[in-house]
Amino acid sequence: MNDNEDILATAGAWAAAGEQVAIATVVDTWGSSPRPAGSQLAVTMSGRMAGSVSGGCIEGAVADAAKDAMRSGTPKLLDFGISDETAWQVGLSCGGKLTVFVEPLA
Repeated sequence: MNDNEDILATAGAWAAAGEQVAIATVVDTWGSSPRPAGSQLAVTMSGRMAGSVSGGCIEGAVADAAKDAMRSGTPKLLDFGISDETAWQVGLSCGGKLTVFVEPLA
């Protein structure tokens, strides 16, 4: 079983236990990025997390977006990058770009 399968299994177990769960997936990277495309993070409404989509503060921003997606039921596409002031705020000062798709589990 690979890392993403472990994350999906964990997310499935959380959902089966009654937790609201969202999955974040790195869909595109450019330049320096701590995690490759395909990396995943599972997040529950109660704040549990498994996996990783990046390092530093990006994880917190993605977790917040995941909770928003769970509340609204609407997927989100997040962009972090060097041309975005948010990049510095979330720790992407190394010159990379990262796109993350966040979707609530049904």
